[in-house]
Amino acid sequence: MLAYRIDRRSGVATYLQIVQQTKQALRLGLLRPGDKLPTAREVVEATAINPNTVLKAYRELEREGLVEARRGVGTFVRRTLGGAAPADSPLRAELADWAARARAAGLERDDVTALFTAVLDDLYPDEPGKGNPA
Repeated sequence: MLAYRIDRRSGVATYLQIVQQTKQALRLGLLRPGDKLPTAREVVEATAINPNTVLKAYRELEREGLVEARRGVGTFVRRTLGGAAPADSPLRAELADWAARARAAGLERDDVTALFTAVLDDLYPDEPGKGNPA
């Protein structure tokens, strides 16, 4: 079952963290159509956040067509995202090796994130709102 991790210092709204983590699980194939998301109560017990925050996140995912709420039964995945690089992909192992080398070289997490984002921006310059300004 998906376990959400809330970073209260990230500056990202809690409900968006839930949305982002759910989308990441969909992209990695950790969640598949028909899978049930944790109940709001389970998320609240695990993270100590307000139940309305969980419900707001689930409504956003439903609005995007990714999940479906079934009254009295729960919230279920309707469709996945991506799926080209599942969690057990050799690409993940290569990236983990690279990240370990970056850490061993003394880079902090934010440094690694900045470096990786810069590379992505160079490789995917045509995506709206992405890429380096000219």
